[in-house]
Amino acid sequence: MRAIWKGAISFGLVNIPVGLYTATKSASQIKLHMLRDSDASPIRYKRVAEADQKEVEWEHIVKGYEYSKGEFVILTPRDFEQVEIKSAQVVDIKEFVDLADIDPMYFDEPYYLAPEKGGDKAYTLLREALARSGKVGIAKVVIRTREHLAAVKPAGKALVLELMHFADELADTSELKLPDAEAGKKELTMAESLIDQMSGEWEPEQYKDEYREALVKLIEEKVASGGKLPEKKGKAPKPSKVVDIASLLQASLDQAGKGKKSHKTKSRKAA
Repeated sequence: MRAIWKGAISFGLVNIPVGLYTATKSASQIKLHMLRDSDASPIRYKRVAEADQKEVEWEHIVKGYEYSKGEFVILTPRDFEQVEIKSAQVVDIKEFVDLADIDPMYFDEPYYLAPEKGGDKAYTLLREALARSGKVGIAKVVIRTREHLAAVKPAGKALVLELMHFADELADTSELKLPDAEAGKKELTMAESLIDQMSGEWEPEQYKDEYREALVKLIEEKVASGGKLPEKKGKAPKPSKVVDIASLLQASLDQAGKGKKSHKTKSRKAA
């Protein structure tokens, strides 16, 4: 794995040499092209000016901010240089907070941090101290010319740098129409029982992108058959009627109970 950059974690007077690595993969994306239906010719997009509908070459395109309807201020490369943050490639921890106090909505994108030469001891010390305290380090870091808020937290033997949203980047729920009514005691008890029956250990490996797998299979079948595939006629689901929530919960509880009994029977037979 290749490091995005090599720098250090800094907190107090401590500096830990580290490398920053991507922690996610984008292989699950299937790239699809826009084509003309008559001959499968790829469609290209042109950069056209609104004023006269003429195509504009790249050398005549500038960036601007719309400060009023139809009014723009143009920003030049020199303007961006004046506000550009110089990257020192340092994860600068400002404070430590309880992980439980952070709303998961703030977390955005994870990266791995791995120790560089001479940093093993301090890296292990920070990782274990965070794990034992239940805290994370809140830091500022520059990645690809942009400053980010981030959390440094332990994940097994690794330290993870998770980029975070700033508070003003989260939408306010006051703009949503949310119910104020209280849940009925009977339904609430049944819902809690259903949650309890459906609870289990978190095993991320058991969840697959079934849509992607089905789409890949369909694409392969169409390629093998020369672009044609027989249509599979399926019955469209009937619109559901409004029913009593308690009845649905009871039916769900019965179904969950049968599923657990079936699982226990299979386990006994296997034993």
